[in-house]
Amino acid sequence: MWLGKLLISLSSLSLMLLTYVWFLTDWGKRGKAGGGEPALGSVDQSINKGFAISGMDCASCAINIARNLRKTRGVVSAEVNYGSETGEVVYDPALCTEEELAAAVSGAGPRYRAVFNRENVHGHGSEQLKETELAVLKRKVVVSAVLSMLVMLGAGREWLPVVPEYLALPWVQMILTLPVVLWAGGVFLESVIFSLKSRLAGMDTLIGLGTGAAFIFSLVATFAPRAWGVTSIYYDTAAVIVTLILLGRFLEAKAKRQTGEAIKKLIGLNAKTARVIREKGGKLREIDVAIDEVVVGDLIRVRPGEKVPVDGIIEEGESAVDESVVTGESIPVEKTKGDRVVGATINKSGSFVFRATQVGADTILSHIVKMVAQAQGSKAPIARLADSISQVFVPVVMILAIVTFSGWIVAGSSVGFALTNAIAVLIIACPCALGLATPTAIMVAVGKGAQGGILIKDARSLEILGRVNTVVFDKTGTLTVGKPRVTDMVIFDNKMKENDLLRVAASLEVGSGHPLAEAILEAASQRGVGAIKIDKFISIHGQGVKANIDGQEVMLGNRKMLSGVISNIKDFEHKILYLETQGKTVVMLASGKKGKQTLHGAIAISDSVREGAAQVVSQLMVMHITSYMITGDNARTAAAIADEVGIASSRVLSEVEPEGKQKEVKRIGGMVAMVGDGVNDAPALAAAQVGIAMGSGTDVAIEAAGITLLSRNIRAVVTAFELSKKTMRIIKENLFWAFIYNIVLIPVATGIFSPFGLTLNPMLASAAMAMSSVTVVGNSLRLRKIKIDSWKR
Repeated sequence: MWLGKLLISLSSLSLMLLTYVWFLTDWGKRGKAGGGEPALGSVDQSINKGFAISGMDCASCAINIARNLRKTRGVVSAEVNYGSETGEVVYDPALCTEEELAAAVSGAGPRYRAVFNRENVHGHGSEQLKETELAVLKRKVVVSAVLSMLVMLGAGREWLPVVPEYLALPWVQMILTLPVVLWAGGVFLESVIFSLKSRLAGMDTLIGLGTGAAFIFSLVATFAPRAWGVTSIYYDTAAVIVTLILLGRFLEAKAKRQTGEAIKKLIGLNAKTARVIREKGGKLREIDVAIDEVVVGDLIRVRPGEKVPVDGIIEEGESAVDESVVTGESIPVEKTKGDRVVGATINKSGSFVFRATQVGADTILSHIVKMVAQAQGSKAPIARLADSISQVFVPVVMILAIVTFSGWIVAGSSVGFALTNAIAVLIIACPCALGLATPTAIMVAVGKGAQGGILIKDARSLEILGRVNTVVFDKTGTLTVGKPRVTDMVIFDNKMKENDLLRVAASLEVGSGHPLAEAILEAASQRGVGAIKIDKFISIHGQGVKANIDGQEVMLGNRKMLSGVISNIKDFEHKILYLETQGKTVVMLASGKKGKQTLHGAIAISDSVREGAAQVVSQLMVMHITSYMITGDNARTAAAIADEVGIASSRVLSEVEPEGKQKEVKRIGGMVAMVGDGVNDAPALAAAQVGIAMGSGTDVAIEAAGITLLSRNIRAVVTAFELSKKTMRIIKENLFWAFIYNIVLIPVATGIFSPFGLTLNPMLASAAMAMSSVTVVGNSLRLRKIKIDSWKR
């Protein structure tokens, strides 16, 4: 007897020890790619495909599918997400086809089906499939519950004498249990058979072994009790386990559907029709057409209260447009001729006509839906823990169940006691909750962020943002509005007037796209000052521009550009300093032959600080996050802006050329987030641990960033940090409870604490296992209750 107990105790302790080792060292990372030969495929010629998957029931399902895909010839990489029921595969189309990839998915399990159509991964077809599966599951739960209740009444007749005697007869209980085990629980038995053939085991294998063992032992006790010495029946155990597991899956599926509601809402924002202006019968007429019939170039009229159907540019009229569905900002934006309008936004007041520039999958809303879907299907680094454990947990549990059964038999216990404990081990050890802990929280968080105008590119960015301790803000367009204007013009040469100074400066800036150039051109336009002809134009990055006018070299730039060529610049230092200490950027104009340039004057340009910038810096400080500011401006101008927003002078990086921003971000070190919006911010955004792009910025900056803020409100930076921290807190809670649940209850299930009266009935084990998954999903859904509106302070 002591030998059996020792065997069980050592096995339980070994399992716990292994699990702790995986938790602390993430030992399972080395098996991430699965077994088999390395996939053969060319990265250069590979394409990326998204797909929806039906039939998955646990994290082990996702691991088995991903492993099978990676072993397929031509596949470069493959990831499968159990929470979102989607996958991502990178493969060489010259070496394998979609049919072969679908076969690899089906080859990982008898019920797995892949739909390789990215547009429908979260679309109508996928939803219909899920609805059908949910309806079938509900029917199985109802039927199983009724039959299981009758079986339990028969099994407990000794406590309930009112129960008819025939319900306690073994053959009656067998007939009642048969549909539950073979029809409702057929998927579990099917998985056992498949596992024996393929050597791929999952959670269903454990449940199938448990219920199958209980049912087979009961059959022996019913028809040949003396032959095997088995007299007890366990029909109630088999039936109730199947019913509770299916009930848990039904509740889990219902809850998981809520994690993906954000995409459904985004898709539902699209207008269904558009009023286009087209020629009909030789005349231009306004006709209503389905949104799918709108083409690029169509003129479309939008009346008050209507949705803008697609993206475009206003050709006629003006109005105020509510863009909250895209940016999260509730205040309508004034629009007039030449302004851009976005599909799904709402026209609040006037009527206007715009020309369609993006339709269908090319609209901003479609891109948002696609980005959200990809982010929801991506994996956070913290998910590696659950994947590592799930990958080896199932075979270890099967071994432990065998050891438990054998150990108690060796210890002299009855077959019934040994069987009950072995079944409890198989059921309680299923790592479902671990598999759901991370993806469900990620799905809810990414969707919630999208509703508030925060686009998260992938789960990695969301996780890392919560660990960031330093934020580097670009000045222009981020801490400031990004719309500078000329405020002062100072003449140093009596031969030149203000309009002459502005005319030459504007002529030099015609070919530049810099915000300061736009301010000078705008001032020249307002004064009606025209440009003059220039040649040999040269732009000096981070300093200014120069060109030839009437044979003379003319330079317009900052102090760094002119200090080396203008000898008398110090004579005007006090005037320049006065402007710079007001937070204004000063550019100076000089001309003449080399070595004999004359300083004609200076133009001061001011960019107002963005509303809420100081509050953001203050809130980040409360969150123990240090703020830096980086700019190409000189130290005095930068210091004035930094002082206004509350950034210490020691953390102001001034006179940094565009290519130097990346180096400065790396030099700061640690967990750094970069916030910017310009083309010259893209390298720095990519160099930071997390890049945050302001949505009003350039496509290059947005592409380089991990998080994009569609709102013009800089307070969204704090919102993004709060969302990340709340999400990571939820994930850690999920992992803790799922992990502790297995660690604590597996030893109890083995029966080693039975001398103290502590045992775990298999039926209770199945209820606990099912509820653990539902609890994890429910905890993740708490993120939906966060009111993003409250963050728009």
